[in-house]
This record gives sequence, structure tokens and C-alpha cells, in this order.
Amino acid sequence: MNTRSINILTLALTLSLFFGCKENSETGEDLSRDTATTNTEEGEGHNEEGEEEGGMGAVHLSDLKFNSLGIKVDTLPKKALSGLVEANGQLEVPPQYEATVTAILGGNVTSIKVIEGDKVNKGQVLAYLAHPDLTRIQTDYINAFNRMQFLEDEFNRQKRLYEAEVGSGKTFQQTRSDYQSVKGEVTGYESQIRQLNLSPSQVRNGDLYEYVPVVSPIAGYIEKVKVQVGQYVEPQTGMFMVVDNEHVHADLMVFEKDIYKVKEGQKISFSLESVPGSNLTGEIYSVGKQFEQNPKAVHVHAEIDKKEDYLIPGMYIQGKIRTGASPVTALPEEAIIEEDGNPYIFTAQKHQEDGETEWELKPVQVRTGITEDGWVEIKLLEPLPEGTMVAYNNAYYLVSEMQKSQTSHGH
Repeated sequence: MNTRSINILTLALTLSLFFGCKENSETGEDLSRDTATTNTEEGEGHNEEGEEEGGMGAVHLSDLKFNSLGIKVDTLPKKALSGLVEANGQLEVPPQYEATVTAILGGNVTSIKVIEGDKVNKGQVLAYLAHPDLTRIQTDYINAFNRMQFLEDEFNRQKRLYEAEVGSGKTFQQTRSDYQSVKGEVTGYESQIRQLNLSPSQVRNGDLYEYVPVVSPIAGYIEKVKVQVGQYVEPQTGMFMVVDNEHVHADLMVFEKDIYKVKEGQKISFSLESVPGSNLTGEIYSVGKQFEQNPKAVHVHAEIDKKEDYLIPGMYIQGKIRTGASPVTALPEEAIIEEDGNPYIFTAQKHQEDGETEWELKPVQVRTGITEDGWVEIKLLEPLPEGTMVAYNNAYYLVSEMQKSQTSHGH
């Protein structure tokens, strides 16, 4: 083989080796790229699975810790909860059970027999008045009564003479007219004397009164004394305010948007702003038929079930009207916790492992409805297996433990 042929063969081998190496290099890059892609996808899938495991996980408690926390568990109960209408108002007394005591006859106050807060009976003397007109009225009554007795005798005599056709008819008629006139005058004086709470018979016997008693027209308590000893009071002047607190009731104002829900016989509960911790109940006996304009609301009156001594007309109250009741699934408020705007309850399951008891509590998202007296209506998004136990309390603690567990797993 000559030198030229050797050179051509060497060149061919060199080119073959060159292109073969390049091809292998490109293939290796492709394989490497495919391997990296597969690994990346597998890694992403693994991360997603890890995130799901790190969501709203269960809380595991030992039996000892479970009992020390006082966690109560039972099946979901049914409870009769009613719709509520909130209404404010005040304590009132019907008009027939409060009175303003006035002076029928003007006079000076000589004595006051009661103070504010005293309990009084109907007809009890509250004060005495003195005035010269009192003596004049009594003496005028005595004179008129004596004239009436004289004219009564004269009328009977003239009547007998007239019927016997002995007396004059004109005289008889005049005597009868005079007798009827003075008889009406006597009746008028007696009415005035009784209005002054005096006895006409005592006055007729000559036992005249020096003072006019001012008496209470109703039984109740003295709410206000508006006079002083020595003060002159005009007729019809208010002297005392008397109120019968035994008939105090709740007067609530219900707004237009809620009035269609309210009717007689419904139960109410209310508290007094000035008495911390007060909680009273009652029943509606009257619903107003006319709107007040400012605010546009209707008066609703309720009889109080148990009247306490501290109930005073005018006290401000905050009330709730129960507009109807129906059995619903419900839990105590402390069994529910809100996370990220969603309410949750906890199911509870007891496990036995190696002689040890452990409780597993899992959060379950729900919807809530009516709230009444510490109980909340529960609406399940998905039905729970029959007999499932749920926690009745400590939901806040359980969420806190769950969050701690998630934080430690995250680290």
C-alpha cells in the first residue's frame, strides 16, 4: 500500500470517530434531560401529597389528657330552638295602676304622712290640708240639711191638707218646690264632702273637720312627693305619684321589618341594663296596632313571669322574643370553632392499642343556623355515620393543638 492510500484510510477513520463521539454526546444529553424531567415530576407529585397530609389533620389525645381537659362527647342531639326577634324597651305600668294624687280643695299642707318608697293601701291618708273654705262648706251643709228637714215636714203636712181638700193647692205646690230644691242642695253638699274624704253623717252630728285628708286612690308605692309642709296647693294640683309595681310589665318596641313575626302568647326573655346578670322571662299579652313614627315601631306588652323587688317602671330593658320553636340538630357554642371564616366541629373516636387508650378528634366543616341560649343549630355538609360521637366543648383548645401539630411537622 502506498503512502497516499494510507493517508486516505487514516482520514476516514478519524472522521468516523469524530461523528460517533458527537452522536453519543447528544444522546447522553437527551437521556440526562429525560431523567431530570422524570425526577422533577416525581418530586412535584411528592410535594403535593405532603401538602394534603399537612391540611386539617386529626388531634390525638391520651385518655389521661382527654379526661383532664373535661372534654364531653356524645352523639349529635336534637334541640328545640326558636327564631329570635331582638327588641329594646322599658318597664311600664298600665294606666289603671298608677295615680297622681291631687288636692280637690285648695289649702295649706299641714302634714305629710309618707315618704318616697313607702307602701300604701287604697284610701290611706297621705297628707292633710287646711283652709277656711272647709269650715264654710260644712256649715253650709248643716244649714241646708236642717232646712231640708223642716221643709220635708211642711211638705208632708201640706200634702195631707191638700188631699183632704182643706189646704190650698198653691201652698202645697210651693212647699213641694221648696223642699225639692233644698233636697238637691243637700245632695250637692254631701257629694262635695265625700269627695273631700269626709263623712256627711259626722258633719250632720256637729263634729266638724279641721283638716282635709288627702288619700291614695290605689294601693302601691309612693313614687314621688311633690309638696312640702306649709305649701299652699291649688285645687287639682298634683301632690303625690303612686304606682303599683305588682303590675309592672315589659314594653318592647318591635321594628316594622319584624312585627309580622310577633303575636300574643309568645315567650320573651330580657335583661336590665342597670342590673348586671339579670335574666327574666315573660309572655306577650298585647301587640300594638299602630306604629310609632320615631322610631317606626310597634309597642309589644309582655307580662313578667316572676316579678323581682328591684323592678321599677322606666328601667331600660334589652329583650328577645321567641317567635317559634322546632327541633334541629344543635351543639353548645363551645363545641364550634371558626377557622378561615368556616365553622368546624370535632368528631371523637376512641382507640385501644397495646393496652393504651387514645382519642382521635377530627375537624368537620359545617354550617350554622339559629343561636339561642348558648346552643347553635348545626347543618352538616355531608351526613355522619350513625352513632358518630362529637365533642361538646373545648373546640378552641382542639384547634390550638391541631395548629401546634401542623407547625411542628412543618419544621
